[in-house]
Amino acid sequence: TQVTYAQFERDELNYQIYSINLPSKIDFAGEKTPIQKHDIIERLDKELLINTYWQSKTILLIKRSKKYFPIIEKILKENNIPDDFKYLAVAESGLEKVTSPSGAKGYWQFLEKTGKEFNLEINNKIDERYHLEKSTQAACEYFKKAYEVFNNWTLVAAAYNMGISGLKNKIQEQKVNSYYDLMLNSETYRYIFRILAIKEIIQNYKDYGFSIEDKDLYQMPKTKNLIIDSAIINITDFALSKKLNYKIIKLFNPWILGNSIPNTNQKKYYIKIPENKYLFSSTQDTIIYTCSPRDNIFEISRKYNVDISNIIEWNNILPSQKLKKNQKIIILK
Repeated sequence: TQVTYAQFERDELNYQIYSINLPSKIDFAGEKTPIQKHDIIERLDKELLINTYWQSKTILLIKRSKKYFPIIEKILKENNIPDDFKYLAVAESGLEKVTSPSGAKGYWQFLEKTGKEFNLEINNKIDERYHLEKSTQAACEYFKKAYEVFNNWTLVAAAYNMGISGLKNKIQEQKVNSYYDLMLNSETYRYIFRILAIKEIIQNYKDYGFSIEDKDLYQMPKTKNLIIDSAIINITDFALSKKLNYKIIKLFNPWILGNSIPNTNQKKYYIKIPENKYLFSSTQDTIIYTCSPRDNIFEISRKYNVDISNIIEWNNILPSQKLKKNQKIIILK
């Protein structure tokens, strides 16, 4: 709907910032948050307000969640980890390839030592903290280890932020066994509430004023794997040999740090590539089709599985135009 200047002026004069309606109940991994307590509801309110009114960041989180959650959810389910742990990845990295000031990296923000402890390959050529599936599996192993110590999923989430031994020491020192009764460092003190706020807003974003249509949500492109069990001397040359380019390989495989994979141990790597590479590259294979006397663009479109509108555009012809014998038709695949 087009907004007139007069409407804009009126809206500007009536502009107001509202408090938000707090949820009547909320939980993490099925464990209830005691929001009837004054300090708990204030801590939750703070994080909901921050994430609601930091609109640009939160819209991006909502959009990315549609892209990455299906992969994360599947791995969590396979490991019997509650689905709510996907919101930890959002709180940790915003579902981006980021590095923290402390050197934690990737979607789950592993430090190098911890990443290696949970079987991630990390060196100057490969960093699997940037491998979504492998780093999610490593996070699941951490969650399972922490659950053996705490037997409580909320404490497991808090331990992911401050460490298992650090949280265990605080519990013993303060003689309480609930996250909501602990006094912790400022970051971990906020951590669960940030996750709860992210969960609440992503699940119910329209209730918080975010107008996002389904078409605006990001999608994970369909991919297939190239299985590699030998060294790749040059990623650029490897990409070109597969009729791809360097950008596509790096975009879909951010765990490859440089322009080579030495692979002296003949390890098996799965390199993702998009099923439709032309969504990411301007390079296309050109087919020149020579028409027979009875050909038409509808039959040609079916034969090469391309849209009729594309054939019309590529060849500057009309839909009703009759094709001539030996006429050359360009097809981009």
